[in-house]
Amino acid sequence: TDRYLNGRHVVITAGATQEEIDPVRYITNHSTGKMGYELAKEARNAGARVTLISGKTNLPKPYGVDVVNVTSAADMAKCVIDNFEKADVLIMSAAVADYTPIEKAEQKIKKTDGDLSIALKRTQDILLTIGQKKREDQMVIGFAMETENLLENAAKKLQEKNANYIIANSIREPGAGFGVDTNIVKIISPTSVEDLGLLSKDETAKEILRHCLKK
Repeated sequence: TDRYLNGRHVVITAGATQEEIDPVRYITNHSTGKMGYELAKEARNAGARVTLISGKTNLPKPYGVDVVNVTSAADMAKCVIDNFEKADVLIMSAAVADYTPIEKAEQKIKKTDGDLSIALKRTQDILLTIGQKKREDQMVIGFAMETENLLENAAKKLQEKNANYIIANSIREPGAGFGVDTNIVKIISPTSVEDLGLLSKDETAKEILRHCLKK
């Protein structure tokens, strides 16, 4: 195999975060972590030292990759920031919660006859924080999962977060998004849009890494 990432340290986030409501319940999303795990395997195959920061997933730990397990968006933020300083590349493919309960109930919330409201607060925007810390010699690749205005939203994210690339993913397209073995992504840079079309997730991972990192 072509070891074009030899000597480089690649940090990848994957999977879903869990935001606790009480000891029994939490808020999460449909991410399985598959895309991030495939990226970790492909980066390893290309010779990189890989740190995989993983939220909740049922996937087996990839061989030859350092895996750090995290639960909440706050855990994920701390772990990414701690690891980024020594990284050459960060790929943020995890589905991190944008909101978390303001207070976690210490005991299970009991059922009553009325409705229940849970107050949420914004979580830290990890990509934005990293974009502000990024050095010239570091590369940041973000993901944008959208249900509408895919290109417009992804281009905005690229600029606002100071990322080098955004991988744009429409979950409206059949064969793309959560829990399937294929994906349809566009690779967006400040100067170009590369449409990868329908590929298996391992092929998608290979193409993303080659396009963004093989120079």
